Amino acid sequence: MAQFMIDIADDDVERVLNSLSANYNRPLEIINPDFNPDEPPSESNPEKIDNPETLYQFGNRMVRSFLTENVKAYEIRLAKEQAAALVDTNVSIKDTAI
Repeated sequence: MAQFMIDIADDDVERVLNSLSANYNRPLEIINPDFNPDEPPSESNPEKIDNPETLYQFGNRMVRSFLTENVKAYEIRLAKEQAAALVDTNVSIKDTAI
């Protein structure tokens, strides 16, 4: 499998990750998958927990998603153009009242 790598200057890493986090709406907290609704919320049964996905993991996932969605959009556009080129769209319509 090929690798696609980029280098980000050390001084810019935090800026890049924070912008991805903000632009793609990374929540600071998520719904606790272990929350027990039969018990009241408490420190041992919180409704929300800190997001376990790190900024690095989130940034990586967003970049992979961006690339995937771009390939998908491009290939769908090509397929539509190729299909349209094969279709005869000429229509003969006559008004018999004239």
